[in-house]
Amino acid sequence: MNYHYNLLKKIFTIIGPTAVGKTNISIKIAKLIKGQVVGLDSRQIYKGMSIGTAQPNKIEMQSIVHHLIGNRNPWESISAGEYSKMVIKSVNSIINAGENPIICGGAGLYYRAINNGIFEKSSSNEDIRKDLELRYDKNPIKLHNELKKIDPDYYKIVHLNNKKRLVRALEIYQITGKAPSENFKNQYIEKTNKLNLFTVFLTIEKESHLNNIRERTIKMLDNGWIDEVKSLITLKEEMEIDFPALDSIGYKQIIEYLNGLINKDLLIETIVSKTWQYAKKQYKWFKKENIDLIVDITNLDPSRVSDCIYDIYESIN
Repeated sequence: MNYHYNLLKKIFTIIGPTAVGKTNISIKIAKLIKGQVVGLDSRQIYKGMSIGTAQPNKIEMQSIVHHLIGNRNPWESISAGEYSKMVIKSVNSIINAGENPIICGGAGLYYRAINNGIFEKSSSNEDIRKDLELRYDKNPIKLHNELKKIDPDYYKIVHLNNKKRLVRALEIYQITGKAPSENFKNQYIEKTNKLNLFTVFLTIEKESHLNNIRERTIKMLDNGWIDEVKSLITLKEEMEIDFPALDSIGYKQIIEYLNGLINKDLLIETIVSKTWQYAKKQYKWFKKENIDLIVDITNLDPSRVSDCIYDIYESIN
């Protein structure tokens, strides 16, 4: 294997659906080019959720420096705007240290933020909005209290029954990381910083992908995922606050299992089904994004994928 220790012109970015093998490939590329990995995942950033969010294991973390993995409290929400700023900060710090950043993850909105920037004032996202609308229908008071925490001034003028205005306020916050009133005060549209990326999208044939999801689900449960959820529930009850991270795929289903609503077999099948549904959404999302290289890894030798990707990068940059 040849090693390449020069700073690259563009930032290697490995994206793709969940359970496709992004982590392993990003680590191999990092070793190849003297790099550090920056996470681009809306759930792997949380502490105490290493098993269920498939964070890199201890050996992987020790072999390559990782950023934005397991460093956020599970009761803290995070917006695309805030996350993009954290990625840019991590990337700059890696470059200043004389190494190459490799961005790795599957969060479509976060990818769009670092690749295109975000128009702070006019940002909108249909998926976020739909999720907030569903949450409003279940418990409008909870959403109203969230607005109170992030923007006390705007909270005073948004009535609990004004679904559209309340949802829009929280949508803006989740995307930009700024209080709605701060956005509305600005009389100009300011675009956030963006990065110069070389983006590799990993894909895999459906049957192989489903097998990956099933095998990973069973492995995570065997490795203590249920106990991980129990610990989070205990902490949540002790703190008496909401944990947004517990709404993640798998965690919700394990809570149902712990409450006796489903058995172990149904737990596995439900997690596999929900994960596959999420993967399909990721495929659909990334079809709309600018991608430099699409790699179908179905029939490729796993030990050669990272070298092949780097060779292609070298040939076109």
